[in-house]
Amino acid sequence: MSFLTGLDDTPSDFPFPSVSQALKDPDGLLAVGGCLSVPRLLNAYQHGIFPWFSDNDPILWWSPSERAVIQPHALYINRSLRKFLKKQPYRVTLNTAFEKVIHLCATIPRGPGNGTWITDEMVAAYVALHHAGHAHSIEVWQDQTLVGGVYGVLVGQVFCGESMFSLQANASKVALIALRDHLTPGGLALIDCQIESQHLSNMGAITLAREDFIQELAVNTQVIPPHFLQASELNALDIGN
Repeated sequence: MSFLTGLDDTPSDFPFPSVSQALKDPDGLLAVGGCLSVPRLLNAYQHGIFPWFSDNDPILWWSPSERAVIQPHALYINRSLRKFLKKQPYRVTLNTAFEKVIHLCATIPRGPGNGTWITDEMVAAYVALHHAGHAHSIEVWQDQTLVGGVYGVLVGQVFCGESMFSLQANASKVALIALRDHLTPGGLALIDCQIESQHLSNMGAITLAREDFIQELAVNTQVIPPHFLQASELNALDIGN
């Protein structure tokens, strides 16, 4: 049975309803209200749930019936992108400019009529997650200018990507490849892309049924060693090779 659960009067560590109760229309809507505290967000991601809402809307919690994911070994780099990477056009860092990445993801126009879902409330929540050691970013630089990046939440061995941006050619792709290359030796098992898109499909994303994605979360619970997550500059020679 599907029905919508209200969370406004529940404590931040109150368990979410089973994802099997998520609505079919709109697909995956599970709960409304509550807060974006660190405990609430961690509880959500550990159970395959994420917040997604617009300004002036209540907090909406989702667990879609299908989940777009990239298996690290299956991330696709086409020939032209490989040639681009060999030129080493960018400098890449990890966790050195999280707030800049999320603010750029929130403010860069996505096309006519497309507002942002990364509200001020969401920015503050994910910055708090970052300071708590759970949210991470990859930054792509051209000289001293930030031109691309990706940020998300690490749940065990699963990186739940939230958003990415690109101000120069292939910058967001470089960020995603660098994320894969850097974290895979530490045990990265899956990149959660949440919602399918043509851009992600072109890079190897596939869809998993919700039940299969929840199973991936359940079996990939080992913690990636902390030294893989320390703020650092990544070796551009290694990206995509």
